[in-house]
Amino acid sequence: MTADDRQDLRRQLRQRRRDIPAAERIAAAEALAARLLALPFADVAGPVAGYWAMDGEIALHRWQMQLPARQTYCLPMLHGKLLRFAPWRPGQPLRANRYGIPEPDIDPERTLHAQDMALVVAPLVGFDPQGRRLGMGGGWYDRSFAFRQRQSAPPWLVGAGFAAQQVPALPVEDWDVAVDAICTEHATLYPEPSHA
Repeated sequence: MTADDRQDLRRQLRQRRRDIPAAERIAAAEALAARLLALPFADVAGPVAGYWAMDGEIALHRWQMQLPARQTYCLPMLHGKLLRFAPWRPGQPLRANRYGIPEPDIDPERTLHAQDMALVVAPLVGFDPQGRRLGMGGGWYDRSFAFRQRQSAPPWLVGAGFAAQQVPALPVEDWDVAVDAICTEHATLYPEPSHA
């Protein structure tokens, strides 16, 4: 698959998720929350990260509202070429980053590194039955969690999306960081480990 093919696939899948009706989105967010909370590693203590749903991404607000007290919900923030994570609760100030995505309005020096996280739920544009994730193409999660290619969890990495975003197969690139699970409103996929 060429870079152009990947961009075409991203365009198609982004439109597919945008076309999901509002009532289905709400029900899907409820079902996704239940799947995320049922993951075998969901009970981990410490900072956990979600994302601010944009451009038709499946929402995480139901999951965030049901997290146990021993977990601190964080949102990602752009920091140089990597993601950092900042604790955030509804009502706390936000500011838009260069892509227009809301981030906690705090000093970047007070943010957490990717290695500090216990669990991270990442958005995806597409995924396949083998649990491979296709992101937006900026490489933010792959760069930030590249250390996971050399070590096992934590942090646990989970891709989240609608079942409609599944495709038959995706290619694997050298820089792709594997997720530990992919959750949709209908299923949870556990990829076979591809490296130690």
